[in-house]
Amino acid sequence: MTQTMDNLCWIAADWGTSHLRLWLMDDQGTVLRHIGSDRGMSSLAPQEFEPTLIDLIGDSLPDQGSIPVVCCGMAGSRQGWAEAPYSKAPCEPPSIDQATRVQTADPRISVFLLPGIKQLPAADVMRGEETQIAGFLSENPKFDGVICLPGTHCKWAHISAGEVVSFRTFMTGELFALLCDASVLRHSVGDDGWDAAAFEAAVSDAMSRPSAVAGNLFSIRAETLLCDLDSAAARSRISGLLIGIELAAARPYWLGQDVVVVGESGIATAYSAGLSQQGAMARNVTAANMTLNGLRAAYTKLIETTP
Repeated sequence: MTQTMDNLCWIAADWGTSHLRLWLMDDQGTVLRHIGSDRGMSSLAPQEFEPTLIDLIGDSLPDQGSIPVVCCGMAGSRQGWAEAPYSKAPCEPPSIDQATRVQTADPRISVFLLPGIKQLPAADVMRGEETQIAGFLSENPKFDGVICLPGTHCKWAHISAGEVVSFRTFMTGELFALLCDASVLRHSVGDDGWDAAAFEAAVSDAMSRPSAVAGNLFSIRAETLLCDLDSAAARSRISGLLIGIELAAARPYWLGQDVVVVGESGIATAYSAGLSQQGAMARNVTAANMTLNGLRAAYTKLIETTP
C-alpha cells in the first residue's frame, strides 16, 4: 500500500543478482513503503542502475534535497553499478564508512554501495550476506558462534567479538538447480513437494558415505524408472544428498557451536532439519529483517558521521 512520502528520510536497498528490494524509510527507521522488482544486477548494464532506481522511487522523492540510498548486494560488484571494494576478514561487517559513493545524474538521491568481505588465504568472498550479519549483530552484539546463510551459495561465517573471523562458501543451491533443471534428474523431480523422511535419510547417508553421493544421485533416476519413485521424494533426496555433503565439509563450523540460520522457510528449514539430525540445534532468524537491520545500522552511522 502506498503511503504519503512527506516524511521520507532515506531508502534501504538490497540489490541482488536476480531481484531488487527497496524499503522507503522515515527518520525513526519505520518502513513507509516496500517495493520489490525482478530488475536484479544480472539484467542490467552499469548505466541502467540509476534509471531503474528512479523508475521505481522517483514519484516518492521530494523536489528539494537529496535522499540517501544505502545499498547492499550485487550492485556493488564488479559487474554492478560500481565496484565497492571488499573488506578483508577478519573484520567487523563493513558499514557506511567503507561504502562507495556513486555519482548520480539525479540530484534527489545520494547512493552509497556497501562493500562485501574477502578472505585470503582460503580464497572466498561474500557480498550482501555481510549486511545480514551486521543486522543480526545489531540485535545480538555479544554473539559468539556461527551464522549459516543458505541460498544459491550458502555461507558459513564464524563470528567472535563482533567480527567475521572466517567463512566458507558452498555452491550447494546452484548444484541443486543444475541437477534439477539441466541433468538427467530433471525427469525425476517436480517443481515442488517435500518428503521430510526422504530428505533426512539422504542427509544421513551423504554424511556417512560422501564418496557414494554421485552414485546415489543416479540411483534416484533408476528408481524413478524401475520403482515409480515419487517426484517429491526424488527432489527431497537430491537436496538431502547435497546438503549432507555440505554439512560434512562444514562440520568444523557447526560442531559444538551456537548456530544461527538466516531464514525461516524453504531451504533454511532444510538446513535446520539437517543440523538437528546431527544434534546441532540451530535457531532461525528472518532473512529480510536481518538485511533491513543491517542497512538501518549503516544509515545510523551515516547520520552520526555527517556534519
